[in-house]
Amino acid sequence: MKGKRVTALALTGLLFASTFGVHGEVQAGEDIPLNGTIPEAELSSTYIELEDGKTSPIYDPAEAIVEELWVETEVDSDGTGELDLVAIQVMRPNTEEGIEVPVIYEMSPYRAGLDWSVPFFDVDVDLNPVPHPGNRGGRGPNAGPANLGALGNFFVPRGYAVVLGEGIGSGKSTGCATTGDQYETLSTKAVIDWLNGSARAFDAEGNEIAADWTTGNVGMIGASYNGTLPNAVATTGVEGLKTIVPIVAISNWYDYFRANGAVVAPGGYQGEDASVLAGLVTTRSNGEICEPVLEQMMEDEDRITGDYNEFWDERNYLDGVKDIEASVLLAHGLNDWNVKTKQFAQWWDELERHDVDRKLWLHQGGHSAPPASLWNEERHRWFDYWLYGIENGIMDEEQVNIQRENRDWVQQEAWPHADVQDTTLWLRGETEGTGSIHTSPVPNRPHDRQQLTDDPQTRANVLVRNPEENQENRLVYLTEELGSPVHMSGTPEVSIRLNIDRPVANLTALLVEYDENGDADIITRGWMDPQNIHGDHRSISITPERDYTFEWDMQPHDYVFEEGSRIGIVLIASDYDYTIRPEAGTELSVLPTRSKVTLPIVGGKSAFE
Repeated sequence: MKGKRVTALALTGLLFASTFGVHGEVQAGEDIPLNGTIPEAELSSTYIELEDGKTSPIYDPAEAIVEELWVETEVDSDGTGELDLVAIQVMRPNTEEGIEVPVIYEMSPYRAGLDWSVPFFDVDVDLNPVPHPGNRGGRGPNAGPANLGALGNFFVPRGYAVVLGEGIGSGKSTGCATTGDQYETLSTKAVIDWLNGSARAFDAEGNEIAADWTTGNVGMIGASYNGTLPNAVATTGVEGLKTIVPIVAISNWYDYFRANGAVVAPGGYQGEDASVLAGLVTTRSNGEICEPVLEQMMEDEDRITGDYNEFWDERNYLDGVKDIEASVLLAHGLNDWNVKTKQFAQWWDELERHDVDRKLWLHQGGHSAPPASLWNEERHRWFDYWLYGIENGIMDEEQVNIQRENRDWVQQEAWPHADVQDTTLWLRGETEGTGSIHTSPVPNRPHDRQQLTDDPQTRANVLVRNPEENQENRLVYLTEELGSPVHMSGTPEVSIRLNIDRPVANLTALLVEYDENGDADIITRGWMDPQNIHGDHRSISITPERDYTFEWDMQPHDYVFEEGSRIGIVLIASDYDYTIRPEAGTELSVLPTRSKVTLPIVGGKSAFE
């Protein structure tokens, strides 16, 4: 439908019928129904034009209204006795008087850049055994009216306002960065409160400014940290937040910096932790005021034990999903080793458990949004539906879009795949450092042990090479060549019986595809601190050279192993790019026949036959 100009006014209360809808009365001859996505009490005067069922650019970006404001929050993160102020830039179409627009909102601690003088932690250090019996442990973009940035250039002409914020402690905001806790959540929420009339904002002269130009309907969007804040704010159930679009976003900060009790870095940033990240984004003037906050974070994050504690619990948004009122359009890269795939998988599971309106996009890239050609269309239609109430059918489509390895896109009704079955595969040692994988249990050989020696300075992609050769720093187990493709969808898990010659070590499992030439591709991996054998909340001392069964998860994935390839499980100790790198030489002694891996396989065991 092209050239549909729609004026939505809450005047007549009449209902009309057509193939798409917005609220209220329309131009003569146009039949538009009420849409239940926005309560009738919130109906307001809007003016848009539809082309092919989507809002089209009718407002001149060169005439956009651009304002720099400061929103008063309800928190005092720097302890000055004054409420923090977050700096925002508002970009909105220059509408006729009385016309109101919804808002697309992105808060970012990165907008003013990073302070790269902040030191990272040294990871070439010894691990910390727990004592017996254990313990419990700048400035934002100066966008002119002719250049509103990527979001503004697209959405402002189409009848949306775009609000860009600077996180507390960064840029022109006050307060201190605290890496995802309630201070950051509530200060980000304050902007939505202002847009709905329940918080104050001021211009540079100190004049109070009201958001009398908006419908109050807000959609949050962002990638990485910028996408994590929408997750956090949604768990508050704040009024006016209709939808969030978190892209490669964090759902639990513990799982960003830890894994099963092990101190684990985000990919590419060895030695980073919550306190380091807070220091990096502290770019406000007189940032030294935040030094006590950073020092307290450094103590509370507990790199000694790696245990889950109150510090991390405050940064875990999964428990708040029950309070989410907004819809969620979730996107993640299947090969993202910065914000790892566990972040989207556990968030998606909780959204499903609480029946939140949602859709999921998984792509073959890493720490980025899906390819723009299809994603931008989806994002546009999503905001049209949830912020303007345009009936465009987006919620009638399949929930999940996945980009396959050949870059084709497929749709499916659920994730993990609806036909997935947890499939146990058993390990058996063959030579000194190699072994096989079987779909049926193997005879127990309690005396057939295999040893590996920790080499923390060798990268995993080197250790997985040449799977048929014995190599003292790894153990590798292989399936037979696959007679047909095998589709894995979900979270792999390992259960390994072993002993360690020291009271502490790293444990790492790698899931590898070996092609017909024997070339290796690490598909996913997982880590554990063996002292967290009973869970990530508590470290206990382990006895050297005593056998234990250690169980841990790997990062979720959706992957099709090719026909003719072999699936490999490679066991190592330290993982150069992710774990602490202690002195080399720790020895692990594995009992393969009492070890196994469980893979979520579409079709289950029959996929291997």
